[in-house]
Amino acid sequence: MLRVYEIFASIEGEGVDIGMPSVFVRLSGCNLRCRWCDTPEALDLYSGSEMSIDNVLEEVKKYGIRRVVVTGGEPLMQNDALELVKKLLSEGFFVSVETNGTYDISALTEFNNVRISIDIKTPSSGMEGRTLWENLSLLRPHDQVKFVLEGTEDYNYALSVIRRFEPKCNVVLMPVGGINAKWIAERVLKDKLSCRVLVQLHKIICIK
Repeated sequence: MLRVYEIFASIEGEGVDIGMPSVFVRLSGCNLRCRWCDTPEALDLYSGSEMSIDNVLEEVKKYGIRRVVVTGGEPLMQNDALELVKKLLSEGFFVSVETNGTYDISALTEFNNVRISIDIKTPSSGMEGRTLWENLSLLRPHDQVKFVLEGTEDYNYALSVIRRFEPKCNVVLMPVGGINAKWIAERVLKDKLSCRVLVQLHKIICIK
């Protein structure tokens, strides 16, 4: 059984799949309390409804979209999250799992058609340093790490992480609030980083 806060269809607003129609399965509960969390109502593990994996799959199928994003909260808090991923894969869905990187991701790396997306918390979130750094060495070329940046301190933190761990995956830098990315682009060009500078598309077009 899973605690599910909501299931809905939207476009992917962040990362390498930006703009792709997707079904979002938002699981309840998070072990972090980021200052700029955009879904604080899902932080409580007992928010939302209890659903079986088959019930979740039934709801997902109603949208007729083949991409599914398992998100939260922090989905890996729930023991049955991995079973949900396995079930979705068995039904032919492409699955992305959005995690804050504080839980071991090794079980997810067994599946080639899962994109692991780690949101590394920066100082402005108030939760920096919580990442399980061993996870970064497990990421594959089609996976991604994301940094949400409020200002120079956040950028410098992201830069130090990138240079220290040299992740072998997609690296995405985005501004808090989703729109003002010019200053990030200027710093990336100056520092000659191999990463993507993106906005948060869902915030620009005002869609969930």
